[in-house]
Amino acid sequence: MNWDRIEGNWKQLIGKAKQQWGKLTDDDVDVIAGRRDELAGKIQERYGVAKDVADKEVSEWMSKADESWFDKRNAKL
Repeated sequence: MNWDRIEGNWKQLIGKAKQQWGKLTDDDVDVIAGRRDELAGKIQERYGVAKDVADKEVSEWMSKADESWFDKRNAKL
């Protein structure tokens, strides 16, 4: 999965992101707006981890993305 697809479908994937990183607030996901660097930054901020750790987590999350994440019936998971 490439990040452009995630960014373009961010509203569908907010639930998946909040499921992965429960400390993200609604305001956080609004600010992130699908931007990878913003997501990593908010993970750093909320979890107190280093940039490389946050980047690795985002990469791992992205690698799990598959077509089921984009199914409109699952958009609110």
